[in-house]
Amino acid sequence: MRQPAGEDEWRADRGDALTAESSGLPGLYLHLPFCSAICPYCDFAVLTGGRQQRARFVDSLLAEIALWRAAAASWRTFDTVYFGGGTPSALAPADLARILAAARAALPVAADAWIAFEANPEDVDAESLRRWRDLGVAMLSLGVQSFDAGTLRFLGRRHTPDQARQAVTLALAAGFPSVSIDLIYGADEAAGGGPPGSAPVAAGDAPDEPGPPAGATDELAAAAPGPPARWRPGSLARWRRDLEQAVALGPHHLSCYQLTIHEGTPFGFREARGELRQLPDDAQADLFRLTHSFLGRHGYEAYEVSNFARAPEHRSRHNPKYWDHTPYLGLGPSAHSFAGRKRWWNERKLGAWQAKIAAGELPIAGGEELGQRELALEELMLALRTTAGIDLPGFRRRHGIDLAADNRHLIAGLIARGLLAEPHDRLAPTLSGLAVADTLARNFEIG
Repeated sequence: MRQPAGEDEWRADRGDALTAESSGLPGLYLHLPFCSAICPYCDFAVLTGGRQQRARFVDSLLAEIALWRAAAASWRTFDTVYFGGGTPSALAPADLARILAAARAALPVAADAWIAFEANPEDVDAESLRRWRDLGVAMLSLGVQSFDAGTLRFLGRRHTPDQARQAVTLALAAGFPSVSIDLIYGADEAAGGGPPGSAPVAAGDAPDEPGPPAGATDELAAAAPGPPARWRPGSLARWRRDLEQAVALGPHHLSCYQLTIHEGTPFGFREARGELRQLPDDAQADLFRLTHSFLGRHGYEAYEVSNFARAPEHRSRHNPKYWDHTPYLGLGPSAHSFAGRKRWWNERKLGAWQAKIAAGELPIAGGEELGQRELALEELMLALRTTAGIDLPGFRRRHGIDLAADNRHLIAGLIARGLLAEPHDRLAPTLSGLAVADTLARNFEIG
């Protein structure tokens, strides 16, 4: 598939919209769908698969890469490569090397491309780290999720807290430019307010939670236990302990995600039976504020709703491409791609994906072309999930929409409510605005 006509012209006017982390060059995403076990909350296209199935998958992915060779000239240089999944560490390092070599041979992947790689703690040892370093991995992202044994069991994770700590320590010692930890909050609240797998905790029954330390920010104080609440004492205390253990290890980057229950997953079925519940709004807000306040005080600056880095050089260089409409090519089952105004996605099921490749076809399942208003609205929604926010003059040049003039009263109201700030011709969310980022853009007049 070729990039739409006019792509270069469209990208030429994107410089002022790009986040500090985005180069404007396209990124390459490689979806490796295998996991040692399927977590009950996961709704990604993943499977376990034996050795033969994994070998056939690698051959199919190499064939899909080769199918894109004919269109390689229509893509500018890929300056990032992201191994995602699934769990890329479930594949042998030799297979990973074959995949990367094939991508470099068929596609314009920069010699110094920034490479990100996801791994599970149980897959980490000195030899695997050495092999991943040999691949050129710049950011190793470890799926720790929690340092609490009960939470890990509830989430279906196969590693222990000690394995998680050891994996982070080994990765940092191995010399990766950036080591990131993924964490999930809200698991005990989903389980009913108590430790995962236990009976719900009533107010006053949970272990005492330490109050905010001296000098804590207003946000942390707001997140600390206040009036009696069924969920709060245990949830905040356990999540704070996870954050404390994470920062004590000293990773360069943290990604902190709220547990979401999706239909069609084991957790979704349990929710339908009344065994689990989605986080209520007050729980979401308090856990979110605690996360940002705690990490900010410990030197991890937020640059997006869920992402924190100790320094700008440790921020993801690939993910901002999704946030600012930089083109990206996704390969593998269920992978999504975007260029210009077009978005398309691959077959989700492994068999359907492999069948099209075997027939010599790109395994594309569907696509859409975004109109000008859709592009503008999507840009606004994604930008308001970042701390940089949106550049108003640039938005007007790209879309012909004076966002500030058309929404003067709305913006004034959001600023008065402490949800937005307007520094230097930008609209940027405050901490309170980030907490409701997905709803901020809904009332704006776009075109």
